[in-house]
Amino acid sequence: MMATATLTENPATATTSLLRLVLRADAVVTGVNGLAYLALAGPLETLLGPAASVQEPIGVFLLVYGVAVWFAARPAKISRTVTKLIMGANALWAIVSLMELAPNGLPFTTVGAVWDVLQAIVVGGFCALQYVGLRRSR
Repeated sequence: MMATATLTENPATATTSLLRLVLRADAVVTGVNGLAYLALAGPLETLLGPAASVQEPIGVFLLVYGVAVWFAARPAKISRTVTKLIMGANALWAIVSLMELAPNGLPFTTVGAVWDVLQAIVVGGFCALQYVGLRRSR
């Protein structure tokens, strides 16, 4: 009997939970990335290519953005408007990340170029999952 109760979870709660989970994962990954760009800018310059002076402001932005996304996931009812803004920012970030690989983009090493593409895929994935969570939470 107890197993049946857990299987019949309220669909609205389950979908809100999906959106909250994805927003929180986005916030944590973004925040950790930001901290890494700040704390390890020198070694990352050697590994990835872009100068520490480029990575540090990106690190600050990512840290602030990660905190903002975390707070967006906190209310009992997650704002659809704020979620759409986060999705738009994530989509833009993924596109700009790929544009950085253009000949006049950032001077990536091979490792940095791979990292850049993987980062775009992850951020694009967060955007897609946020879209699914938002659609299900109607």
